[in-house]
Amino acid sequence: MTTPTNVYFVDGVRTPFGRAGEKGMYHNTRADDLAVKAIAGLMARNPDVPAERIDEVIIAATSQQGDQGLTLGRTAALLAGLPESVPGFAIDRMCAGAMTSVTTASGGIGIGAYDFALAGGVEHMGRHPFGTVVDPNPRLAAEGLVSPEALNMGATAERIHDRFPELTKERADRFAMHSQHKTHAAYQAGKIQPDLVPVAVTDSEGAMSLAVEDEGRRPETTMEGLAGLRTPFRPHGKVTAGTSSPLTDGATISLLAGSRAVEEFGLAPKMRLVSFAFAGVDPEIMGIGPIPSTEKALRKAGLTIDDIGLFELNEAFAIQVLSLLDHFSIEDDDPRVNPWGGAIAMGHPLAATGVRLMTQLAAQFAERPDVQYGLTAMCVGLGQGGSVIWENPHYYGRRN
Repeated sequence: MTTPTNVYFVDGVRTPFGRAGEKGMYHNTRADDLAVKAIAGLMARNPDVPAERIDEVIIAATSQQGDQGLTLGRTAALLAGLPESVPGFAIDRMCAGAMTSVTTASGGIGIGAYDFALAGGVEHMGRHPFGTVVDPNPRLAAEGLVSPEALNMGATAERIHDRFPELTKERADRFAMHSQHKTHAAYQAGKIQPDLVPVAVTDSEGAMSLAVEDEGRRPETTMEGLAGLRTPFRPHGKVTAGTSSPLTDGATISLLAGSRAVEEFGLAPKMRLVSFAFAGVDPEIMGIGPIPSTEKALRKAGLTIDDIGLFELNEAFAIQVLSLLDHFSIEDDDPRVNPWGGAIAMGHPLAATGVRLMTQLAAQFAERPDVQYGLTAMCVGLGQGGSVIWENPHYYGRRN
């Protein structure tokens, strides 16, 4: 008989994120190999966890085709050297793929069906550009369920600017600039690198090198430079490449465990899952999705926004984060929000990003014993939001 248990985030790693396309460092690297490298790196730094005790491997991908197809959780597990007895599967919730991998695995752990699970995601946007092989049902548009424009994420970001004129382009530019600068400072302080798994890559001429850091960072970003960028999603619009996450390749993976496994192997978890929630919104302004999902997660946890001491919010677009901050009366430059920068600087390989948010929050928890709760949240295409609330095991006020 299974017994309900707490769910713990034991560890998480990711590959460095690369620019998508021919000039990107992963142009000649398979998507599944990125996932394999992440799994191997995670298991190597957790030698006390027997591979045969992993009960499930869940890998998300938005474009499940080619080298991102064939039930990634199972194939990546086999390629990474996990025993044949370890099962796995693939999952999709667009940008919240890895987040959904974690919450799905957490459900299995929470009811006692799993002791350990690996959960993460991969996206090779250079090989599989978003939306290129999908065939949306014509009823979605014909019946007014989803506007064709809602399938263009940049267009949905412009619509948030329309809906909330107080969220100005200048505010978005400033937020994006600070993201670049904070990420650069975090790299300079060595805060990002410990959770990166190096990847051997080969360029178009066959020369080999090692990918060890995120490729798309622009620490030289200024307000003047951002002000002069074109608005590709609408003539005379407000959303630019500088206030958007770049097209990116990369993979993430986390190790989750229940109380029984943590005790059996003497593990030191980095976070405890408190609650999670997903919510739907109008697809044409999908970027506001994290607002209702965060409200729902807070309600389920019996908490308020004031209880959250650290926020890791996905920067799909600057405007998306600003909409959540305004809703909860949080200042644009609040030091609790994305203290090491975010996707505008590091990149957003769609289905992989959720675990990057968690890994960074976990590392910040270790530095901040004064913080009890943190939030990871993100918007999702077709009008959804996802939020997960975590507790800091290092919190000095925590009850035993």
